[in-house]
Amino acid sequence: MPLDLEFEQHFIRVTELAAVAAAKTMGNGDREQADHVAVEAMRTELDTVEMAGRIVIGEGERDEAPMLYVGEEVGALKGRDDAQGVDIAVDPLEGTNLCATGAPGAIAVLAAAERGGLLHAPDIYMDKIVVGPTARNANVHLDAPVAENLRSIANAYERDVDELTIVVLERERHRQLITDIRATGARIRLIGDGDLSAGIEAAIRGSGVHAAIGIGGAPEGVVTAAAMRCLGGEIYARLTPLNDHHRKRIEEVGIDEPDRLYTAADLAPGKEILFCATGVTGSRMLDGVRFFGGGHRTSTLFMSLTQQTIRFVDTIHREDLGTPVHFS
Repeated sequence: MPLDLEFEQHFIRVTELAAVAAAKTMGNGDREQADHVAVEAMRTELDTVEMAGRIVIGEGERDEAPMLYVGEEVGALKGRDDAQGVDIAVDPLEGTNLCATGAPGAIAVLAAAERGGLLHAPDIYMDKIVVGPTARNANVHLDAPVAENLRSIANAYERDVDELTIVVLERERHRQLITDIRATGARIRLIGDGDLSAGIEAAIRGSGVHAAIGIGGAPEGVVTAAAMRCLGGEIYARLTPLNDHHRKRIEEVGIDEPDRLYTAADLAPGKEILFCATGVTGSRMLDGVRFFGGGHRTSTLFMSLTQQTIRFVDTIHREDLGTPVHFS
């Protein structure tokens, strides 16, 4: 049975429960606690799913993360050769700082594919350009000057460069990138966290975002690639090791071309790609978890490459059946 037909509702519940757990800590200032409860909730629910799952993008290596570490087996049928094998990439709480401070944009994320369908990327940096379907065939290249890339994107949208909005993580390493973008006249939306969410916005027409550019995490790049496969967008990426430890990590995961240029099909080559994200704190794309007297309400984005479907799932979770439900 196709992955989406078998696991759609299960994976939606996985991200919903992680989001709710994190949302209960919102604004308490403890980013580690927020991440911990999201990880715990996600792992507990994954272990109820009738599959033999394997984490390929997770919270880190086994000696760094007690749960949802890379290589960890999850699912009710883990270890069984006759079970459905699924490779899973998770970010139980993208935007830990956002959740800890109550800022918008935190989400719980899961991507899945058949065995081998998601690249096992080391937990290092990755240089990325993410664009939507309109600009996916534009002449964009990581080694091209910023001005040239923005002209190509603007031409794809049939507009001027100064009508573009580019999302960039506000980091010291992006000082020159920000200067170069501003020199073209394009608008910039600086964000403190959440380059995965920014990439998704770049692929949604009407979001007001035309590209996400900059250096972020390589694991997030793989999850973004899974989303781009479903949305028809594109990511152009290259691993960016900053020290000898990073270069060693590239070797350890078996990547023999450290300077390789990747696209979405390289980072998420699977034929059956699923992507699921639930809002923790509200954003333009997804509402955050909303609590009421007898339960809570979640907003989830679910996408399937196989079925070519994109669903927004609004769910009311009732804890007290005697409490009235408000649908507004």
